[in-house]
Amino acid sequence: MTIRDKILIIEDEQSIARFISTILAANGYETMLARTGSEGLSMVSSNCPDLVILDLGLPDMDGMDILKSLRGWSSLPVVVVSARSHEKDKVAALDMGADDYLTKPFGTDELLARVRTAMRHTRTATGNDELARRGTYSVGDLVIDYNKHQVLVGGVNAKLTLSEFRIVALLGKHAGKVLTYDYIIRELWGPRAGSDNQILRVNMANIRRKIEKNPAEPQYIFTEVGVGYRMAEGDGN
Repeated sequence: MTIRDKILIIEDEQSIARFISTILAANGYETMLARTGSEGLSMVSSNCPDLVILDLGLPDMDGMDILKSLRGWSSLPVVVVSARSHEKDKVAALDMGADDYLTKPFGTDELLARVRTAMRHTRTATGNDELARRGTYSVGDLVIDYNKHQVLVGGVNAKLTLSEFRIVALLGKHAGKVLTYDYIIRELWGPRAGSDNQILRVNMANIRRKIEKNPAEPQYIFTEVGVGYRMAEGDGN
């Protein structure tokens, strides 16, 4: 089964939300819709989207407050769509951490281009040259294919679950660096997940059974006891 990138649309105008959702679905994305800011924040935490399209003029709260809240714990790419066309509004949103700003009305091609660009930002922001060039990360016999959402070992699909893939993908983006348990949990499950490492440990045990020749002596993902996990540095680093 092909895993599609999930995009959360936080937009209260039904016609615009339907327009965006239809375009994205027709181009291979999975879409979810929230009509209020509070609903949107809740869905970010519970559904782990790959990108958020955010309207600033929501009925219950300003979109800038949502953006500020997200940037307090996540680097999730955010494309702002708004009727606010003043330069100061665009600058404020971008300074707050938006990846892009799209002024209403906008066309199909422009929307898709901004989404693709924002997705690339997250893959290249860590300075990983291989990710920037090819959308893959490799070390030894292991390859993380970010475009196909697959992890291959010796050319064979390891058949990771969605949660397992997201863990490996995050570690691959920051290869060579230790990511703390709390950081990984916040990035993948949101701030409401708390600091219980059990779900992460269970997933990691399953991952190692699928990708390591000897899970007790890992080659790819190392444990920094009491701290977190580190992906081995890639062949191209």
